[in-house]
Amino acid sequence: MNFGQRVPAFLQAGLFAASCFVFSGPVSADEPYTQNALRNYNTYCVQCHGVNRNGKGINSRDMSVQPRDHSDAKGMGDIPNDEIFKVIKEGGLAVNKSVLMPAWGNVMNDGEIKELVAYLRFVCKCGSDK
Repeated sequence: MNFGQRVPAFLQAGLFAASCFVFSGPVSADEPYTQNALRNYNTYCVQCHGVNRNGKGINSRDMSVQPRDHSDAKGMGDIPNDEIFKVIKEGGLAVNKSVLMPAWGNVMNDGEIKELVAYLRFVCKCGSDK
């Protein structure tokens, strides 16, 4: 017997609606990023920047320029939010950094990129008012 046969349709709809609220907003009041930002980071950034956000992703081994360590408060703290936004949207070359950093502006919209900037500020523990 499958899920649909065991649980009435109205209950399935309620569970689905509840899951939308659980997985779409900020993770908690202390975490200023959304699940969407976390999902985007895990989808597009982890390969180079790593699961520990330290620049040691699976692709970094073969890169001539090592990816930025997003967990480094000092290194990340010196970068203004608008520059982080620009490098995500337009790629490393747009801010005179590595050509290996791709532009994600055709993949993520401006709102998603802003959420990702907030997530990076959370990861580095280096503030959000830059």
